Amino acid sequence: MHFFLFWIAAPVIAVLALASPHQVRADERALVEMPLPMQAHMLGNMRSHLRALEDIFGHLAAGDTRAAGLVAEQQLGLGSLNDHGAAHLASAMPPAMQAIGTEMHKAASRFAQIAQDAEVEQTYAGQQKVFGALQDITAQCNACHAGYRLR
Repeated sequence: MHFFLFWIAAPVIAVLALASPHQVRADERALVEMPLPMQAHMLGNMRSHLRALEDIFGHLAAGDTRAAGLVAEQQLGLGSLNDHGAAHLASAMPPAMQAIGTEMHKAASRFAQIAQDAEVEQTYAGQQKVFGALQDITAQCNACHAGYRLR
């Protein structure tokens, strides 16, 4: 009897799995073609950005907005562009992708200033500004990853 149920249930399960709304879809993001060394460089930069965000969250969790702002400016902000080789990488990016990247760096510099101000005023409203500014950074990350891919 169990053998019979398996032969009936297996095809039904397979059909249901294929009809799932969670089907794997083709990746519709724009492929950004660049030489492999540049891809490796860009991926390394993105991992560095994630580590910076982790450090920022850690500082915010500890209540140290000043340190969070310093990390943002030094590792993500406009002042960090030369350290990341941004001009070299930008030459291989579509203009819209470049704009998203530039806005991410600007958002990080704005966050750094807002974090410094929050350290001085230490109010709930100041903290809300800090987290709003942090969201502005991650929104740019999400916009880029949603629209572009390297592979």
